[in-house]
Amino acid sequence: MIAHLNSWTAQLVAAIAFYTVLPVPTHGALEFQWVSRWIVGVGLLIGSLLALLNWGLWAVNMPTLVRSAVVVLAWVGITGGLHLDGAMDTADGLAVQDPQRRLAVMTDSATGAFGAMAAIALILLKVTALTELQPMSAPALILTAGWGRWAQQVAIARYPYLKPTGKGAFHKKALPSIWYTLPSGVGLLALSVLFSQVGLSWQWSLSAAILGGAIALLIPAWFHHKLGGHTGDTYGATVEWTEAIVLVGLTVVN
Repeated sequence: MIAHLNSWTAQLVAAIAFYTVLPVPTHGALEFQWVSRWIVGVGLLIGSLLALLNWGLWAVNMPTLVRSAVVVLAWVGITGGLHLDGAMDTADGLAVQDPQRRLAVMTDSATGAFGAMAAIALILLKVTALTELQPMSAPALILTAGWGRWAQQVAIARYPYLKPTGKGAFHKKALPSIWYTLPSGVGLLALSVLFSQVGLSWQWSLSAAILGGAIALLIPAWFHHKLGGHTGDTYGATVEWTEAIVLVGLTVVN
């Protein structure tokens, strides 16, 4: 049992190191091959840190819009821009009319006009939505970051990886089928229920769960429809667009 706990701890630490710029213990071997199994947990950690930052900025009377902008920029910073970079590359690829050239364009490190527009759109959506959600910013940030990464798990497990030698290919071994995504999906639903027990309404919590789960299923399916599968870039785009759309949807629920 202790050996299992040590292994799980090493995997979680590896996931934090892989998906964020947060400092982690570096002694011992990190098991990066399993990081995608822990990505939802990493998302919940990120969401919790952002909620804490948002509370701290509120405590020093920072204006709501400015506070939201700082939190969203911190959101990008914590991940090192990993997912946003993928969203930008994906946008550049999808802008190409010839489907055969899309993957080649996505591989190009140069940012095109559509990639820049995608980044601007994502940041604007998150900032404005978070501004409207301030009374419920903590659960919104935590659940949104979680659902965004559950969407990535779905993309990994459910759809083919288009680059067998790409950097993201090893994720398929960690999540070989959709069944491997169920524990984290159920955990997010349970977390929504838990929030309803600590002051939030049942209506808000239920709506947040349904919205988050639905968007997290639809976004990876849409990228698969456009490209015939996924790459490391679309994994990042899946996270970013799921987060943005869930946040925007929660403003309606709010």
